[in-house]
Amino acid sequence: MKQTNMAPPVDLGALLRAELQEDAAHREDGLCVVGVFGKSSTQTGPLKESLINTLADKHIFSLFGGSDEGDSADSHVEAFYDQENRVLYLLLSSVCDSRQLLRACRSLSAGISHSDAHDFWKGLDRQHCLHLLYMFSVCHVLLLVHPSQTFDVTYDRLFRALDALRQKVLPLIRAAIKDCAVSKEWKLNCRPCPPRLLFVFQMNATLKVSGNGSDSGGNPEKPKKHSPRRRLQHALEDQIYRIFRKSRVLTNQSSNCLFTVPANQAFVYVIPAADKDPVGTLLGQLRSNCVLSEQDSTPVLTGPRRYQQVRRSARQPSSSRELSGLSMGGQLVDCSLKEFLWQHVELVLTKKGFDDSVGRNPQPSHFELPTYTKWVQLASRLYQVLITNTDEELAELATKVQSQVKVLDGFLDADTKFSENRCQKALPLAHSAYQSNLPHNYTTTVHKNQLAQALRVYSQHARGVAFQRYALQLHEDCYKFWSNGHQLCEERSLTDQHCVHKFHLLPQPGEKPDMDHNPPIMNHNSRGRSTSSCNCGRKQAPREDPFDIQAANYDFYQILEEKCCGKLERIDFPVFQPSTPDPAPASDQAQRLPSEASGDAERLKEPSTAQSHTPGDTSLSLALSLGQSTDSLGPYGDGDGGENPVQPKRPSLIDRQPSTVEYLPGMTHSACPKGLLPKFSSWSLLKLGPAKSYNCHTGLEQPGFLPGSSFLLPWDLVIRSRSEEDAGLTEPLDGGTSSWPAPNKNLVGKRGSAGGLGRSRRRDDMARVFVGFEYEDSRGRRFISSGPDKIVKALGPGGAKDPATRVLNTDMPLYVPSPSQGRGLKPHFAQLARLFIVVPDAPLEITLSPQVQPGPPPCPIFHPEQTEVALPHDGFWVLRFPYSYATERGPCFPPKENQPLSNYKVLRGILRVTTANPPPQ
Repeated sequence: MKQTNMAPPVDLGALLRAELQEDAAHREDGLCVVGVFGKSSTQTGPLKESLINTLADKHIFSLFGGSDEGDSADSHVEAFYDQENRVLYLLLSSVCDSRQLLRACRSLSAGISHSDAHDFWKGLDRQHCLHLLYMFSVCHVLLLVHPSQTFDVTYDRLFRALDALRQKVLPLIRAAIKDCAVSKEWKLNCRPCPPRLLFVFQMNATLKVSGNGSDSGGNPEKPKKHSPRRRLQHALEDQIYRIFRKSRVLTNQSSNCLFTVPANQAFVYVIPAADKDPVGTLLGQLRSNCVLSEQDSTPVLTGPRRYQQVRRSARQPSSSRELSGLSMGGQLVDCSLKEFLWQHVELVLTKKGFDDSVGRNPQPSHFELPTYTKWVQLASRLYQVLITNTDEELAELATKVQSQVKVLDGFLDADTKFSENRCQKALPLAHSAYQSNLPHNYTTTVHKNQLAQALRVYSQHARGVAFQRYALQLHEDCYKFWSNGHQLCEERSLTDQHCVHKFHLLPQPGEKPDMDHNPPIMNHNSRGRSTSSCNCGRKQAPREDPFDIQAANYDFYQILEEKCCGKLERIDFPVFQPSTPDPAPASDQAQRLPSEASGDAERLKEPSTAQSHTPGDTSLSLALSLGQSTDSLGPYGDGDGGENPVQPKRPSLIDRQPSTVEYLPGMTHSACPKGLLPKFSSWSLLKLGPAKSYNCHTGLEQPGFLPGSSFLLPWDLVIRSRSEEDAGLTEPLDGGTSSWPAPNKNLVGKRGSAGGLGRSRRRDDMARVFVGFEYEDSRGRRFISSGPDKIVKALGPGGAKDPATRVLNTDMPLYVPSPSQGRGLKPHFAQLARLFIVVPDAPLEITLSPQVQPGPPPCPIFHPEQTEVALPHDGFWVLRFPYSYATERGPCFPPKENQPLSNYKVLRGILRVTTANPPPQ
């Protein structure tokens, strides 16, 4: 190869930015631009780089890849400027090359999805197309290099896509080069000439053809005029021209085409296969270059004119055939690759141009041979618009060009087109599966179940890269269908039943329901109705299924109180008393420390000396009653029980004063913060009359009771007088086994029995209290319970015989199975509704301290706003329990069929009795 002053190959962007100093002799000469692109196989030496080395007669490109090559898989163009021959070579490397393909595979992460990987490859394809469009816009001659001897028909689709893209971006390119110093034709057509496309194929080593052409079949002595390689080149030319003409990539007018092919010149060159013996091949080449024949007086030409010598030698063969280039048998000589290319380059350098139009009226195409300076000016602007997009002046045009790249998808992205067609056909089937067997309004659960069924049907038919995109569209379509008038109200009542209305808004205070509003304004309704009694239990009325705690525990009973028990004596529990016109609910629901709860429990163990039934006594702390659990409250609270052994100091009276600015939005329970009271009380404590108003022989004369189940349980208590020993001694009866004597068991050191009135004792030594836990189901059927699993049944006129010690010494269930079950399979439960207490006119102090745990741990323990209430003497009292229980975080729903009822209970110790000395007469 010749040793000339040539610069090494550089990146095209660096070449366009650099100021190359040309020789003065060639500064005004024209420049021919040759572009090389194509595919490469997994062979050791890259084919495209070796071609440029052969054309330049110099080792320019490394055949094994330089160490300075980056790891990026993006397309890039390398340039080599041969100033002596006035040829600029542009080499395009893209994902079609094995090296770039390997880098792209390495850059993919292992967990990438199928659609993301498809987008990655298609992004590389779009880069390749934009670089190709750039080369078709700045080159005179283009070499398409292919690593096999067969034509790849996918180039037909690629060229049609490039032609469509070029037509889209032509106005943008014209705007970019309008100020360049080139001809009007160049500015109009956005290229120096319709580029001529040449094809270079690599002969496969497995395909062998004879060198002498003796493949004539029956007459081997008759030689062919052309060698087998030349006949292959002619066949490929005919095939390529026929394919491009039928697809209208090539037309009669060359100025309208993306590229042209010559009509009377060869445009296909096949590189022969390499010999299997590389050492012998190198020795043969060395011998042919070093040994000259003495008879040859004709100087051997090199460069662009050698192909003319070859043709003259073919017409007039000399005596030395090895040096004349003729083969045995009189065949035409096969030209070299440089001779094949140079016959086209000569037409450019001599400014003759290409006349490749055909037909009856061929129109001449424009042609311009620019200088290096003019070409760099124009190529730089196109490089900014089509490839890099780093120039602020051309940024808008570059952005518009990128928006037009989507036209390539219709030609190149066949996978996406197939996938979209499949997914579009699967969408109607999925929509039908979603809407099958749907009610008019349905909840989120039904929506999700139907959506899962629709996705199963969709996944059976949809395929390809568009699967995820259309699956998201299916999600959106189903959600729009559901939310467009089919969405059921998601609110659940306090009995865990859904509202039957479609999605609606609640009316504001003073606002009337409006069904015509979108969405409609109305109250919740689950169509569930039940029968309940009033606070005192003497009147029953139907009630709607409540959705908020005020309607469940306050509003219903206030309506009935006006008709029944509004004039009865009562003990009011403390409620929130606002000091501002606009009070707010407590926002910081801090969890009570377990140490505080345990401290309150300790204080409850002390003898109560200041209990009063004065209404509105707010000096009492919201302490837990005896027997409360200090375990972690789980979803009901965030405290960790038992982790702080340090007991805090008892809070002062000022610290326990309830707030008058913030109120408790739920009910009082063991996990709510201190110092907050609700706006209403969910409990009610009424006095039905004096103690004698209860007749133990007839029981409660109230509606709804099952026959024989309306009798209260007797509770006999011993009262000690001054005349007896241990005068003034008190007995705490707090529900323990030693609080009161068991039936038929004598007290140690006492006279008589504790079960009744003995003859040896005075009548004022014994007091009888009546207690009854009343349960009521949703149909208004009521009964008194004599134990956790037993109903009072008094068959005779004497009333209930079972003592009340059993119900007072155990945790009573909050829910029990109703004795009258319905016809359905779903069981009905009766809920603890009231506690009846008959306090006699005796020196007894009975303290009421109810504690309810309406759920399994860590459910908090609910209690009234006043944790302990001292019941006055001589009274028939009734405590109405809440209908529903709720914390600030939500309601505590009734038990389900598979949930044990033992987790829902009223803790024992609800009554505590203290005997006192009788007042002096």
